[in-house]
Amino acid sequence: MDYRDTLNLPKTGFNMKASLTQKEPQYLERWDREKLYEKLQQAAADRPLFTLHDGPPYANGNIHLGTAFNKVLKDIILKSRRMAGFNAPYVPGWDCHGLPIEHNVDKELGERKEVISTLEKRGACRRYAEQWINAQKAQFRRLGVLGDWDNPYLTMSYGYEAAIAREFNRFLLNGGVIRSKKPVYWCSSCRTALAEAEVEYYNHSSPSIYVKFPFADDLSEIIPELAGQERKVSVLIWTTTPWTLPANMAVAFHPDFVYAAVAVRDEIWILAKELVEKCFTEFGISDYSILCTFSAKGLEGKKCRHPFLERDSLIVLADYVTADSGTGCVHTAPGHGTDDYLTGLRYGLEVLSPLDDAGQYTGEAGKYAGRRIPMVNREINDDMAAAGVLVKESEIDHSYPHCWRCKKPVIYRATKQWFISMEQNELRQKALAAIKAVQWTPAWGEQRIQGMVEGRPDWCLSRQRSWGVPLTVLTCASCGDILKNAEVCAKIEELFAQEGADAWFQHEAADFIPVGTQCACGSSKFEKEHDILDVWFDSGVSHAAVLEARPELRSPADLYLEGSDQHRGWFQSSLLTSVGTRDCAPFKGVLTHGFVVDGKGKKMSKSLGNVILPQEMIDKFGAEILRLWVACEDYRDDVKVSEEILRHVADAYRKIRNTVRFLLSNLSDFDPAKDSVGPEQLRELDRWALARYADFVRRTERAYESYEFHSIYHNLINFCGITISSLYADILKDRLYCSGTNAPGRRAAQTVLHRILDGLLRLMAPILSVTAAEAWEHLHGLDENSPIEQSVFFAAFPKVDDITTDAELDTRWSRLLALRGEITKVLEAARRDKTIGLSLDAEVLLCAEGELAAFLVGKEELLRELCIVSSLKMASTADEAAFTASEEITGLKIAVRPAPGGKCERCWMLSPSVGQDSEHPALCSRCAAVVRNLAG
Repeated sequence: MDYRDTLNLPKTGFNMKASLTQKEPQYLERWDREKLYEKLQQAAADRPLFTLHDGPPYANGNIHLGTAFNKVLKDIILKSRRMAGFNAPYVPGWDCHGLPIEHNVDKELGERKEVISTLEKRGACRRYAEQWINAQKAQFRRLGVLGDWDNPYLTMSYGYEAAIAREFNRFLLNGGVIRSKKPVYWCSSCRTALAEAEVEYYNHSSPSIYVKFPFADDLSEIIPELAGQERKVSVLIWTTTPWTLPANMAVAFHPDFVYAAVAVRDEIWILAKELVEKCFTEFGISDYSILCTFSAKGLEGKKCRHPFLERDSLIVLADYVTADSGTGCVHTAPGHGTDDYLTGLRYGLEVLSPLDDAGQYTGEAGKYAGRRIPMVNREINDDMAAAGVLVKESEIDHSYPHCWRCKKPVIYRATKQWFISMEQNELRQKALAAIKAVQWTPAWGEQRIQGMVEGRPDWCLSRQRSWGVPLTVLTCASCGDILKNAEVCAKIEELFAQEGADAWFQHEAADFIPVGTQCACGSSKFEKEHDILDVWFDSGVSHAAVLEARPELRSPADLYLEGSDQHRGWFQSSLLTSVGTRDCAPFKGVLTHGFVVDGKGKKMSKSLGNVILPQEMIDKFGAEILRLWVACEDYRDDVKVSEEILRHVADAYRKIRNTVRFLLSNLSDFDPAKDSVGPEQLRELDRWALARYADFVRRTERAYESYEFHSIYHNLINFCGITISSLYADILKDRLYCSGTNAPGRRAAQTVLHRILDGLLRLMAPILSVTAAEAWEHLHGLDENSPIEQSVFFAAFPKVDDITTDAELDTRWSRLLALRGEITKVLEAARRDKTIGLSLDAEVLLCAEGELAAFLVGKEELLRELCIVSSLKMASTADEAAFTASEEITGLKIAVRPAPGGKCERCWMLSPSVGQDSEHPALCSRCAAVVRNLAG
């Protein structure tokens, strides 16, 4: 007789080989075909609402691992919230306007870009954005992300463009929008103003020059030591932007610094005293002396000569002057810097910026007219050297702002632009107050955005481009005043809703204005503004255009979730647009994650050749592995990824899948409706396993709630790999395989296994969605024809309230498992020295003293089962030669020897009862009884 046929061997159609790259598309197609997301939303309609608002990715190019990471994080949160009892809709969105799209369309158009109309270019941009929206949508869906993909929000949809106009008009009408000439970031290549969020910092080599500004005024009354001096007195400045010197209007001193008059050959140079030694060391000049020191306050209002133009520069005082570098005397050009501009306002200085949109000097720059910035640096330095005012010239490598689109250096340039004022309507203070009411994850996010809002300038809204929503401003053709009229605003919004923002370019100004409308000056002729809005305003008003407009959503959202760079981007633009019109933040919570970097922690770039594409990794490993990678990383820091890292994640996935497969394979003949047993029939091992399961459930649900996804990953790996595979499942195999099919002990084990697997799959589903769905079907006897409503995603997280915490059980099992660990060490040593082969070949003898001996009374059979040996006995005395003293447990000695008796051909245990049954002499008494029962 082949006794193998009498065993309850594992059986399941759930394969160990996942074949994810083939299986995932099948599940995704079915979920789409059977409208899984829509049915989940219908089922959750009456539940409490949880709103995660999607920050729109830019509709340009394929997704990268950073966007994939972000979308999977959101999907994990939303799936977990649904299974925790919430209605958790997901409306994905796309950011569709702006320079990157227009830039690429210009490339495609080539020379035609110069001759086509604005409306034609806008149409080309719209088609370009649509193309990438469709591509990205397919890529996001391939990641297993559930959402309302058929009804996303697009910032270029007519309704959304009307909402942008409406929100801008709110600022216009409440006085929050101003027009002013002030310095802004300017890209000469793209010929447009940029917001702070559109600027990226890269290393850049710039000129580093020290220049003398000769004093035009007599300083002897302020600095008596200079009386009678025939030597020329100059103030010394340092700058890395020689090209801004034609716009110089002043030199700034710090009101509290001590300054020195330094004698150098036949001249006197003035600079901060604490920087004298550093500067002269850099100049290579050792022959100098400090004539005197003085406060700068007396110099305020004095004049020095511009180093190469026929005009004076004013001495001013400013707190932003530092002693970190330079001379403590700062070249000040109000047309080329925010601090300079503000100082210029205080002193009534001209805001001169003699550059055109292409970064070319205008006639205001005199002899430099027509020159461009890179070339003019050299010419200016040569002219100053010839004039004897250039003290030192070198190069410096430093962090410098670049355009986010073309990656070229930007400049600060004063132009007339439209701004949202940070001071008007107390926007800055209201925003800072709103920040405090938000839950920031990680907590440092609060300080980060607070510092940014405290120090940020007015928000430059205007862009000199075509593809975007226009600034819906009408100005009087006679006096230039802004028309602020609610009826006009409503008409603009109405036309935008019907025709899109193209309406601004299709209609004359008069089409937006009621008949009889006049300016205060009496004119009835108005002109349209030609600039478009900053795209950060577009996405920033999504709380109004989406959260307030979509009935399934609400504002403020429970959560905004994006990369940490969005503290200065979308989080901030959303905050300011909401506070500026609604006096509150649009979000209750904000979660940020780090950047995805390569395996060495370096930023991914094509030049380094370290870019990893999500589609390549999906084709190689499957999206499930990418999803598990997202969960395993601590998103609060930068997140490393490489093929090696993903291989490790794939190994972890296999351990999880192997555990699931073991559980399924041992439940093939278990019907929970008729085979389950009550708690009173569970063995102590089963009760311990349930206690561990309950702890796993509670910790995992808490981790989902607090967004500690890496904790979920470690919980999952430890529970599957240690609690189940290495302990409970390993110990259970004899009971599962060798007991009678309906034996109480076997059914008790299966009752626990079924509950564990059912709960495990529910907790896995938000992360390993396809794997959980597949295993759920096997567990519950479903197939592709079963109603989608029976899917795991309709199930709630497991309830474990009936599994009470038993401190005594925990304590007892901590000791038992510690004993098992010590016994295992001795068993392994016995295997190494060939005393035994398998652990089932062994008999273990324990000798214990005192309280430990009392603890072990009556636990021999339980310990035998735990250690998977054929026999375990207590010994009253220990032969020192045969026993090994435990290093970890005081008073314990262990011996291992071959177990007595023959080897049972069915269970492989050694037992003296083997050979005693005449009908089945090759079996132990336990197995012989089981086989007889099967035959009977």
